[in-house]
Amino acid sequence: MSDFLLELLSEEIPARMQAGARADLERLFAAQLAEHGLKAETIRTYSTPRRLALIATGLPEATEAVSEESKGPPEGAPDQAIDGFCRKLGISRDDLEVRDVKGRATYFAVVNRPGQKTAQILGPVIAAIIRDFPWPKSMRWGAASASSESLRWVRPLQRIVALLGEEIVPVEVAGVKSGAATLGHRFHHPGEITIGGAHDYADKLKMAKVLVDHEERETIVRDGAMKAATEAGYALVEDEGLVIENAGLTEWPVPLLGRFDPDFLHVPEEVIQKTARADQKYFVMRDGERLAPAFVCTANIDSSDPAAVVAGNERVLAARLSDARFFWENDLKVPLESLSAQLGDIVFHEKLGTVADKVDRVAKLARWLAEEKIVDADPDLVERAARLSKNDLVTGLVGEFGELQGIVGGHLARAQGEPDAVADAVRDHYRPVGQSDHVPTEPVTVAVSLADKLDTLVTFFAVNLKPTGSKDPFALRRASLGVLTLMTDRGLRTSLRNVISHALAVLRLKFLADVDVSDVPIYRDYGDRNYVLKAESGVFRFGYGDKTLLEWPDRTSPSLNIKEFVSATKEAESEIWEFLAERLKVQQREVGIRHDLIAAVFALDQEDDVVRILSRVKALQAFIETGEGADLLAGYKRASNILKKEEGSWSSDKVRADGDVEAAEATLLSALNVAEPRAAAALQAEDFTAAMAALASLRGPIDRFFEDVIVNADDAAVRQRRLALLARFRAAVDQVADFSKIEG
Repeated sequence: MSDFLLELLSEEIPARMQAGARADLERLFAAQLAEHGLKAETIRTYSTPRRLALIATGLPEATEAVSEESKGPPEGAPDQAIDGFCRKLGISRDDLEVRDVKGRATYFAVVNRPGQKTAQILGPVIAAIIRDFPWPKSMRWGAASASSESLRWVRPLQRIVALLGEEIVPVEVAGVKSGAATLGHRFHHPGEITIGGAHDYADKLKMAKVLVDHEERETIVRDGAMKAATEAGYALVEDEGLVIENAGLTEWPVPLLGRFDPDFLHVPEEVIQKTARADQKYFVMRDGERLAPAFVCTANIDSSDPAAVVAGNERVLAARLSDARFFWENDLKVPLESLSAQLGDIVFHEKLGTVADKVDRVAKLARWLAEEKIVDADPDLVERAARLSKNDLVTGLVGEFGELQGIVGGHLARAQGEPDAVADAVRDHYRPVGQSDHVPTEPVTVAVSLADKLDTLVTFFAVNLKPTGSKDPFALRRASLGVLTLMTDRGLRTSLRNVISHALAVLRLKFLADVDVSDVPIYRDYGDRNYVLKAESGVFRFGYGDKTLLEWPDRTSPSLNIKEFVSATKEAESEIWEFLAERLKVQQREVGIRHDLIAAVFALDQEDDVVRILSRVKALQAFIETGEGADLLAGYKRASNILKKEEGSWSSDKVRADGDVEAAEATLLSALNVAEPRAAAALQAEDFTAAMAALASLRGPIDRFFEDVIVNADDAAVRQRRLALLARFRAAVDQVADFSKIEG
């Protein structure tokens, strides 16, 4: 048995690619070994900024000799088929045997393959891995790059170390030949190091100031940053992603404490963190409730003068923070409210107008959510927050730090005297951004966040810019998950269909405000409300009953076909609802809720309260996963199958237990008479567990019914009565959920 070492030395590998490269190298190497009948006892991969390495232990010296038997074409087959069979196996016709297979003479070949030395296998294996390595981004270099056939690698490949035991495995790729020599640290030990084999690889590199084990470097970075912060009297802001990134940027990590001018702390701390972390890869720390004027940088050199290294990093950070302070102080001088007009110069989308148009829609929708008490918030504060929510897009600080939009606006709003509820909503209205993101809890923020996401969703659907397959350029899946998360997390009780309808109505109004709509006075019936658009005294008014929601001057424009637009947005309403239903299934599946149960509840007429849907689904899942639930489902499916075959052959009149009724029929009828009102009352009270318990009482009677009763009796009247009874049983169950959608 021998150990194998492979090192691929190159120019700097981006830190973000190193973990994937390690996994790919291990996967490809193991697969190639398996193809040749080899298997290592262990495979371990390593990476540094300049190298990707692998150590495989316990490789046999050679593969075992094997005898392989292959069945060929029958005797008398065309010569072309027989010769092709021989070529495939590398044999001649003289090597073929003829055997009887079910009375037919058939050619067979027995090929004895001798064992092959592992070293001979590894050379081509390594070359193939290098040529086909799946880097996310790669490049060609040098004179050879003129040809599209030249090697692609993440950065120019410089050396290959390939040692089986202490012997070099011959490999040559793009003019780079394998050997036993590598390079140490670029500054501490730039000369060659001769590796003896896998056994001394890590130790020899360590002597040359290279820690090849990424996990060891991560520990040094993590512990060193913590130690530096503690010794300075601060609390480190832990950041595992930054630990991994710094370990991927260094071969000999040395954490060092630096400081910056406390005057910079007047800049919002998110800006300081962004500057330190994202731009410079520094750790930050806290001094109680506020950010500390200190950081930890990770040097890639064991300097004889660490103070000089720290000073250089301090100068770089100070320059970046000076820029940030300049933008912040300038932005503070301009009232946030005054920036609204500039949003009209930013195109949101060519079919949906400007950011100013979006803000107007969001403000109207958010206010409506508050007025209707869908979100219990002050409508005036909600509208104020919505109208300020995007204004920081035209500030200098967001121009410099685009990912801090919202956060900057929140700080400006607070500094300029806006109520905390407004400032918080401006700051957090983009949230939640993903499944793991913080979900807003403050009512004003919830209203603005929900309106913003609903507007994004409905507007792009309304103009037929929906996600297709894996493409979702406007992040509508993320917006829909945000809508669902806000509604379920905050327990918002409402008809989601009605909310979608109103969001679409606001969008229609933006278009209708610029056209003559005198021929479309009533264009949508939203459940129990008729939303009416009409002209009165030169003003268009929109609302329902005596309530006016919006109004604007009467003006005309021939640029839009109103009927077509209204028709398209009506279609969008159903599509959006279905899209949200699918997103809810995906979201809940990730937390263990069955998608078929969500479909069963969504199938109910008028069930569009997401909070109630999930409560019902959870109760249904708890019930279905019991023995009683599984048996009731089996009885339901049996009843449904019978009814499908006999559809239309029974009356829907009330089933009576008169005359010559079987005991099992009477028992089921009696059980239905009790269970139906109990389930209905429980559903009315939204006690879905009690509703399931009411259904559970039908399990025994339906089982007995199928055991004792022949449904398709010869007597037509009896058959109709029994079918009607099964139909009533099916309807009783379906009032809780559409059991036909449930798998099993």
